[in-house]
Amino acid sequence: MAERYVPWLDGRAHPGSLNRGLGGTGRVGDDLYLVAHDDVTGRRQLPRRQLGLGLAAGLLAELMLSGSICIRHGHVTVAAGARRPDPGDPLAGRVRALIAAEPDPYPVRDWLRLLARTAADDIAARLAQAGYLTRARSVVPWRPARYVPADSDWAFAAIARVRAALNPGRPFAAREVTLAGLVVASGLSHRLDHDLSPAGVSAEQAAAWLPPDLRELIAQTRAAVDRTVLATGPETP
Repeated sequence: MAERYVPWLDGRAHPGSLNRGLGGTGRVGDDLYLVAHDDVTGRRQLPRRQLGLGLAAGLLAELMLSGSICIRHGHVTVAAGARRPDPGDPLAGRVRALIAAEPDPYPVRDWLRLLARTAADDIAARLAQAGYLTRARSVVPWRPARYVPADSDWAFAAIARVRAALNPGRPFAAREVTLAGLVVASGLSHRLDHDLSPAGVSAEQAAAWLPPDLRELIAQTRAAVDRTVLATGPETP
């Protein structure tokens, strides 16, 4: 199959909104959502429970990368001297507020289960506000409208960013490597093989260079997804 051309990867400048759209929002959860959905139809590429757990981890990863929270002894806690989330990202602020409101730290697995309930809808709404998704009315009258990519190249560029993180010739980037680790942990490794040549290193190899708490988040996510698959059996995406 021919390799798909993604302008964002060739290093050339692209003016205005096109360049911004191909570059993504810079948030792990947003890119993970785009990887987890078809770049044209918006169809889920994972069963709903798996998707929710992966996206919940994406929200936690965003706060960890910004220095707002951390994992200590398997529990999520507000980091010492923590920074506040970007005020332009109300979703991150709400997640951090939930964590900060608990008198005692909760295990990572508990936060994954809790955030998984609404993570897909929350991130879809954030992407829609950023212009990456739009609501398409269903052709079936009784079915609700669903989110579809506003631009298929913008959506596909998320996969390209994951692949770029696995290129040993590129500088190490913690955000992109965390994203790659969560893509695999969520059960989306098949998305990395679509229309693209093989990556240089595995996500597991790249993740070995991450800080310990991010590595633990990826491992806990994979364990939670594996437990869900074993408990529920195969489910159609």
